[in-house]
Order: sequence, then structure tokens, then C-alpha cells
Amino acid sequence: MTLLLFVAAVAAMAAAGYAQHRIPRHTAGRRRLWFLRAVLFVVGLALGHLSSSPLSDPFLALLAFLIGFGEVHVPAAIILFIKQERGAAKS
Repeated sequence: MTLLLFVAAVAAMAAAGYAQHRIPRHTAGRRRLWFLRAVLFVVGLALGHLSSSPLSDPFLALLAFLIGFGEVHVPAAIILFIKQERGAAKS
């Protein structure tokens, strides 16, 4: 169980890293860029907190937090991947 949670946390954080890395290449304007990053960060913190709060084991709570935080970024990562493959301009 712990190994599966660890793998899920690594995958979720990879999605978060990919999304944060690709956002500047597909977002026009610094204001939009920082707004999008702030929204993803705040919603990620909220979902991570909700995911980890019922757990008493600190390590499992950390893994649940990372999974929740990263899962918020998955839709953005998918969209940005598709935009990259299509060669879409900034929007």
C-alpha cells in the first residue's frame, strides 16, 4: 500500500512539475501566468490538505498531500501536452 502511494505521489508531482514548466510557454502575459500558477498552487494546497487531514501516520499524510497537490495539476498538464503536440501559440 505504501509503495503504491509513493508511486502515485511521484507521478502526481511529475505532472505538477510538467504543468508548471510548460505554463510559461503557452500563457500570454505575466499577469495571466502568475494568476494561473497561483490558482493551481492554492487549489493544490487545499486538496492536499483535505487528502491528508484524516490520516494519523505522518508519512502517509505527506504522501496523500503530495498526491492531492499533484492531482490538481493533471488536467493542466494534459492540456499543455496537447497544446505542445499541436504547436499551439500562446493564449
